Amino acid sequence: MKRTPVNPWAWSLKLGYHQAEILEGGHRQLVCAGQTAVDAEGNPQHPGDMRGQIALALDNLEAVLGAAGMNLANVTSLRIYATDVDEALKNFDLMGMRFGPVDAAPPMTLVGVTRLALAPLLFEIEATAAD
Repeated sequence: MKRTPVNPWAWSLKLGYHQAEILEGGHRQLVCAGQTAVDAEGNPQHPGDMRGQIALALDNLEAVLGAAGMNLANVTSLRIYATDVDEALKNFDLMGMRFGPVDAAPPMTLVGVTRLALAPLLFEIEATAAD
């Protein structure tokens, strides 16, 4: 799959994402449900700890991608929901630490919400991936 970044402005690059990407030659697309900070039984983890929740949500996203034979380099877009946008942004270095090494900067949207499906959850990440 060929990915061509589209960035009419450069400001988003400092935050680790492209405004858009043109995808050409992809064969499979994976649409992931929102991944949160839950264990293998679906129990919320890291209550009150945004950083811990972001890290575990990313671990869970990587597990879903891996089960489909993909990884973070295959992610073509992200939708992120946070109960505290400012706190999420303080910890967005975790996103760069995961996506940077695979040279990926998928387009993303960050949305503030009053709560997620389970009250202890603070952060949820949806992804679309392709290969």
